[in-house]
Amino acid sequence: MNASIAGPGPEPLLFSWEPARRRQIAISTFLALSLIAHALCFYVFQIIYPTTVSLLPPPARVSVISSDSEEGRTLLRWIDAEDPALAFTTQRPPEARLRALPKVEHIPSYLALELALKQVPLPVVDLHIPSSQPPGPVPFGHRQIAPAMGPTTTSASFSKELDSFGAPTLPPPNFAASSDETPETARFRVAVNRMGEIRYCLPLNSSGDPALDKQVRRYLTLCRFSRGSVRGEKLDGSLTWGIATVEWGNDVARPRPSATDTAAP
Repeated sequence: MNASIAGPGPEPLLFSWEPARRRQIAISTFLALSLIAHALCFYVFQIIYPTTVSLLPPPARVSVISSDSEEGRTLLRWIDAEDPALAFTTQRPPEARLRALPKVEHIPSYLALELALKQVPLPVVDLHIPSSQPPGPVPFGHRQIAPAMGPTTTSASFSKELDSFGAPTLPPPNFAASSDETPETARFRVAVNRMGEIRYCLPLNSSGDPALDKQVRRYLTLCRFSRGSVRGEKLDGSLTWGIATVEWGNDVARPRPSATDTAAP
């Protein structure tokens, strides 16, 4: 019953064992197309395009300038004339001989430089011992007299702060010391008003003698400057401070010794 239903004929196989014709046809087709493409490319690049021609460099040529022709001799003469080495080189004349000495006039040395004649030595040599006191003029030694010191007067000078007031006018110096000791230089700080008057006089150092300090202070307060009042300036109470220096001379009177001092043993 099953056989009648299935019907007559062979049963189908699990795998198909028929030859693959389609694959063979495809491979053959691609091979043919590749051959045709190669032939076309060979035709395009070898027949249509011209072959590449490589140009070789020209061979080296050497031109030799010889004096066989007139053109060559002219070119050689021009090269000699334009050679810088020859222009800065001393050329010897063609008639001069090789290594010939120049024609220079000889000048003897005794004509250019006068030589000093030497003295002829004595024929007999003196072997005596020289004297320690040879005869000669006696030297005279003159005693120099010290110059006498002239009288020096006592002077007063002022600092640069007071230069604008002009030259100072001082009274004649008349100082008397109370001792025989040499006084030291006295310095005072002074204040000058617009009228050129010294309003203040303050001692900076002492001369060593109180009597001289008082005399110097009075001496400076009597000083007056030539440019006391300046034109165009208002006379106010402003003061200009400076320093006055008094240097002592030998005109300072010394105290005389009393009779009791001279009578004392």
